[in-house]
Amino acid sequence: MSSLPVRSVIEFSQFDQLRDAREIIFSEADALRQMGRALGTELCDAVDLILSRKGAVILTGMGKAGLIAQKICATFSSTGTRSHFLHPAEAIHGDLGCLHSDDIILALSNSGETEELRRLLPLLQKMKLPIIGITARETSALGRASQVVLRLGDLKEAGPHQLAPSTTTTAMLAMGDALSLVISKARGFTPLEFATFHPGGSLGRRLTKINEVMRPRKEVRVTSESSSIREAFVRLSCPGRRSGAVIIVDDSDRLTGIFTDSDLARLLEERRDVQLDRPISEVMTARPITIQSDASLEAAVELLKSRKLSELPVVDREHHLAGLIDITDVIGWQPQLEPVKANHSAG
Repeated sequence: MSSLPVRSVIEFSQFDQLRDAREIIFSEADALRQMGRALGTELCDAVDLILSRKGAVILTGMGKAGLIAQKICATFSSTGTRSHFLHPAEAIHGDLGCLHSDDIILALSNSGETEELRRLLPLLQKMKLPIIGITARETSALGRASQVVLRLGDLKEAGPHQLAPSTTTTAMLAMGDALSLVISKARGFTPLEFATFHPGGSLGRRLTKINEVMRPRKEVRVTSESSSIREAFVRLSCPGRRSGAVIIVDDSDRLTGIFTDSDLARLLEERRDVQLDRPISEVMTARPITIQSDASLEAAVELLKSRKLSELPVVDREHHLAGLIDITDVIGWQPQLEPVKANHSAG
């Protein structure tokens, strides 16, 4: 019985590893710069073609190119362009039924000669679906079948043997990102729309509107300028999460001040107990820092950090109280944000 030869381990120092890794990265970066310099108005033609269609962008590709196509598909979907991935092999076994006459095809193949894609192209042409090809050459099967070719050029794969798809897939990804993001800008896609498509995770949370996460007015202690501190802290109770802030409003129900637990502690430390039964307006912070209810949560967090606030009143355009952002509401979202002593002095 024969046995496989024992494979020897080639000595490969950290210096050699880092040198090779850097060369691979630099090689791919150089290829991207070369492709970027060569890019012409064909990208504009692709943009116009996609914007002219009412259907979805259908991405397709085989193997590593297919994986890149799936990522570009996700980028299209998250930036305002409906898109789906169609596997070339599955397409000819029934998945062609997902296509609509208003769709457009974005096909990826470096060689442009992948067998599964070659079998699919005549079927797409028979359905009269326009094709945009991301491929090395216009003369390939994919290039000839495409209305627009986004040419990658003759790229060499990275690495010592230049075999595994690396530089070419990086180039495909960059070309797809460029196309999808230019189209997104042409559509007037906004950060708010991006947040709508990304409700989970830090990206969506950064762009979330304050009024979606703030404590509503009914959960905030609100009192008039003439009420005493004792009344505000003892008699006022609200459902929901407790906050150390009392918001003061005038006779027109417009916000005029804020009084916090820190302010109360300061009075007690200074032995000004008599002030507890005096009007809260005498010791409140007048004209406190506020934020509009249509601002983003990111803006609120930045204000809390930069002005060292623990509570931030949220107001509408008429300066009526809409709600409150407490530092404890966002501390989990921004771990580096630490509770600080309230400082609501405007300035």
